[in-house]
Amino acid sequence: MAVRVDVAASLYAWAAERSGLDSDELVHRFPKLRQWESGDHSPTLKQLERFAAATRTPVGYFFLPAPPAEQVPIPDLRTVGDRGVRRPSPDLLDTIYLCQQRQDWYRDYARGIGLDPASHVGSLSIATPVAEAASAMTAAMSFSTEQRGSNWSEAFGYLRDQAEDSGVLVMVSGVVGSNTRRRLDPAEFRGFALADPLAPLVFVNSADTKAAQIFTLAHELAHIWLGESALSDADLGVQATHEAERWCNGVAAEMLVPLEALRSGFDARADLTEELDRLARRFKSSTLVVLRRVHEAGFLPWDAYRRAYGTEFRRVMELVGTGGGGGDFYNTQPARVSKRFARSVIVSALEGQTLYADAFQMLGLKKLATFNGMGERLGVM
Repeated sequence: MAVRVDVAASLYAWAAERSGLDSDELVHRFPKLRQWESGDHSPTLKQLERFAAATRTPVGYFFLPAPPAEQVPIPDLRTVGDRGVRRPSPDLLDTIYLCQQRQDWYRDYARGIGLDPASHVGSLSIATPVAEAASAMTAAMSFSTEQRGSNWSEAFGYLRDQAEDSGVLVMVSGVVGSNTRRRLDPAEFRGFALADPLAPLVFVNSADTKAAQIFTLAHELAHIWLGESALSDADLGVQATHEAERWCNGVAAEMLVPLEALRSGFDARADLTEELDRLARRFKSSTLVVLRRVHEAGFLPWDAYRRAYGTEFRRVMELVGTGGGGGDFYNTQPARVSKRFARSVIVSALEGQTLYADAFQMLGLKKLATFNGMGERLGVM
């Protein structure tokens, strides 16, 4: 006889709302949902498990008497204008939890092989002048304008690799884990930082526009240098309300487009769009960052900047679209989990310290051949 489960009626609506799924779609997939909600019928355990999976809800939540108050497990510094942000989505929460699990593993691994703590974690404070902080970070990662390569992709890849060489795990993905059906929403978050002396980690949402990702990376690295974990907007289009966010925005902008270089290089007589494109190519940065620096250099008042930002943002969206999928698996997957993390997991498995099944799970792999292929591409096999 099938085991049926009594579930508090409010949990069905709560699960549907947090998942973002349409109510009619759920009723189509679960024809007795309205009866479950009214209490006229109860789901079997298997039906409840299917409903939990469909709404991306831990099945244990359905045994609670009322919906839990879910909170982001790290300081949430996001704002939308001057308002707070909405309830975190399952995709956001699962991404943070997954990164925390990877960080926990890497911390134990680093401690086990005797790695020293990363000296730059917590080496700065918001009392450090922005220009001084940006100079220190630029020097630490050899990220001068001349060292950024010939285009944005090279500049982003170079900064990511330099950060990883300094001991930071950099994870760049537009999906939850390896599930390409669960795309992350850049309107909800652009990135986050998990500060730790042995296992500092930053995550960049690659479902965001290409132009935004390099700024997000620099912004999250600034949080690591502060020694503070945070979920961020990293959005130059709004006035950040949190002091740490304003500081990190300033440091990231100064790293990418030094203000003095912008002042001396900006041609106020030229067409603004053409000038943004020219300077973006020079600094290997986004036109939106350049535009913010034009404002900060005194060439555009705030109201004119906000209008220009909206126009430029729409133009960028039309030109470059969004990223996060496709490409060579052996390039994409190590970037999703961090090349530094992937190398460590593979080495640990080869040495017999980590089970292959656990290594596959952490790296998002299913086959030994793929594991070996990734190891060869990363130079550890």
